[in-house]
Amino acid sequence: MKPKERLAIPRQKPKELSPSERISSFDEVVSGFDHDMAVLEAERCLQCKKPTCRDGCPIHNNIPEFIRRLREGDVEGAYWVVRETSSLPAVCSRVCPHEFQCEGSCVRGKKGDPVSIGMLERYLVDWMVANDRNIHVACGLPKDKKVAIVGAGPAGMTVAYYLAHEGYECTIFDNLPVLGGMLTVGIPAYRLPRDIINKEFDALRGCGVNIVKDVTIGRDKTLEDLRSDGFSAVFLGIGAHSSRKLGIPGEDLEGVIHGVDYLRKINIGERLHLGKKVVVVGGGNVAIDVARCALRTGSDDVFILYRRTKTEMPASQAEIHHLEEEGVKIEFLAAPVAIHGKDGKLDRIECIRMELGECDMSGRCRPVPVDGSNFMIEADAIIPAISQRVDHTALKDMDLKLTSWGTLDVDPDTLQSSVPWIFAGGDAVLGPQTVAKAVYQGKIVAESIRRFLEGEDLKKDREKWEPVGGGKKKK
Repeated sequence: MKPKERLAIPRQKPKELSPSERISSFDEVVSGFDHDMAVLEAERCLQCKKPTCRDGCPIHNNIPEFIRRLREGDVEGAYWVVRETSSLPAVCSRVCPHEFQCEGSCVRGKKGDPVSIGMLERYLVDWMVANDRNIHVACGLPKDKKVAIVGAGPAGMTVAYYLAHEGYECTIFDNLPVLGGMLTVGIPAYRLPRDIINKEFDALRGCGVNIVKDVTIGRDKTLEDLRSDGFSAVFLGIGAHSSRKLGIPGEDLEGVIHGVDYLRKINIGERLHLGKKVVVVGGGNVAIDVARCALRTGSDDVFILYRRTKTEMPASQAEIHHLEEEGVKIEFLAAPVAIHGKDGKLDRIECIRMELGECDMSGRCRPVPVDGSNFMIEADAIIPAISQRVDHTALKDMDLKLTSWGTLDVDPDTLQSSVPWIFAGGDAVLGPQTVAKAVYQGKIVAESIRRFLEGEDLKKDREKWEPVGGGKKKK
């Protein structure tokens, strides 16, 4: 196909549940491509000599190569190209904010719609499963060294994936009753079906990974206990599971529940109904997820307060679009300043209008309160979803160096902490970030731990590092 013909192909759009179907269930909203759509979308790729899409992918997936193989009919080969670099393609293809990463760097996006890279990656995984093809990498021969992984989120899953495929004995400890960390308790099932996460853990168990739930490191066991139990190295992938507070009067009233706490309760099976009118504070994906979950659990008047404009919202445009389709309104340039109530329960939220002031180097403008613009909103509940921070429970009795942000301070190259046998990555180091960035750090940590266990230089020939355990399918 000639370049002009490729440029004429419109971006393919997957089928979606209608808004009325969505808000009555947690079923997956977006369907995958069928074969014809996948091939047609793959034809849109220009196969750039300098693929900026790959630079935009935190995991550095070989995007042009898997797309080339897909459109040539080698779907299985295309899948294994992705597996050379990614431990969680079924997950990343669904929940990564592609518009800010690979697709945001696609050359076609400069004068139109970028190639739908995420949907093409998802198609490869879905095709392999539907056609009963093996999707797992071969396990390595067992070695006599043990690694403890604290946290069953994407970073911990990735560390376990690569080290287990090298033969190291890995045990994952998690304090939740469900596995997957923020993949499970932070992302609703309508975006990431739980069977996809469960299959990843089945694969890890198949390579000998031990998984222990409902154990809180720092309370039930300490890091020193793990060392005493024979673990030669420990990875801390504890995430950022604590909500940041608004810091306004009335935040302790009944009817106030913070975003991460709310999503955790919903996603482990509690069906909370917060009342008819729910106000959500924030502009990121957590705020969007909170609002859409509130709709699905019976609140029929849900809206968001955001202190900037739609242009500045950090949430995915696709998620904002779905939110608006489902009937959630967004009150821009507004922020809460106090929560009022009666008999210990909130009934009103006092807000103030904002205007955008000076902009920083990135172009993001600072919201400034407008004097005398206060107004009241009646509400049954308010859910602040403004950010998260790291819970330091796991660090009890261990003097680990922290940053001023409260994240773990690690070597930027190796992700080794101030205690040599402890490594860290994911949101515990980055703060709240994307799944792909957590996966990438998991790969770095796995190689660092391997070198640490084998007595090798952690930094030598870093530019030549290859992900351990990847690229070879299980026979």
